[in-house]
Amino acid sequence: LRAAGDPMVFATSKAAVVTAKGRFDFNVELALNPEQLQQGLQGRTYMAPSAGMLFDFGPPQPVNMWMKNTPISLDMLFIDAAGIVVNIAEATTPFSLSTIPSAGPVRAVMELNAGTARRIGVKPGDRVIHEMFTTR
Repeated sequence: LRAAGDPMVFATSKAAVVTAKGRFDFNVELALNPEQLQQGLQGRTYMAPSAGMLFDFGPPQPVNMWMKNTPISLDMLFIDAAGIVVNIAEATTPFSLSTIPSAGPVRAVMELNAGTARRIGVKPGDRVIHEMFTTR
């Protein structure tokens, strides 16, 4: 158990986004339990360009994200159980309490630095490769 005030520790893993421009690898922190899903990237003032966070919501479901207590702008990829990008929210507003919804049931959300989605050319229908996703 974590003592109050101790930083939350997230397991790390590798994930890749495959777009028309190629394959882009990221070192992702994994948000797997309710406490981690709620914490996310809150309080972070920096994230490396090749880093991200992958939120695992388990069985596919509609998901709402927000930017509460998050000072850096993010791109959010909403991903189905097969690893297919359903929709993308680009350049989210830091500290916003507005909800950012998935466009349907998703298994996961991958958060990347704002501008990354445009830089790598990710579009709905593109694939995210990670062990949590089933392959067809």
